[in-house]
Amino acid sequence: MAVQKKRKTRSRRDMRRSQIKAKKPAISSDQNTGENHLRHNISPEGFYRGKQVISVKDKTSSDDDQE
Repeated sequence: MAVQKKRKTRSRRDMRRSQIKAKKPAISSDQNTGENHLRHNISPEGFYRGKQVISVKDKTSSDDDQE
C-alpha cells in the first residue's frame, strides 16, 4: 500500500480543492420563439437550432374538456 512521505499542507490541499466548484448552466435563447433553454437541448416549444423537431400539444386544448 502506498504511503506518503510528507504531509500535504492545508494550503496545497485547498488550492487543489479550489478547482472543484459548480458551474453555471449554459443557457441559450431560441431563434424563433425567444425562449431560454439549455444548450444542445430542444426548447420547451420543440425547436432545436431554429427548426421544429417535435410538435408539442397545447395543454389548454384536450379531449377531456369537451365532455
